[in-house]
Amino acid sequence: MSTTEIEVKLIKSLIGSKSYQRNSIKGLGLSKLGQVVFVKDTDQNRGMINKAKHLLEVKE
Repeated sequence: MSTTEIEVKLIKSLIGSKSYQRNSIKGLGLSKLGQVVFVKDTDQNRGMINKAKHLLEVKE
């Protein structure tokens, strides 16, 4: 298991996005535009990020 964290920022609105993309964003802990969260670098979190990568900004 990796102990590093990834910084994830919501940069685009969820209006018009698919339900699975909204669920992935919510699962990452994001709810407001411009909000930043730190999540663990796991395969599950990487998968959620990839589902909605056009809505997010990711920093290693």
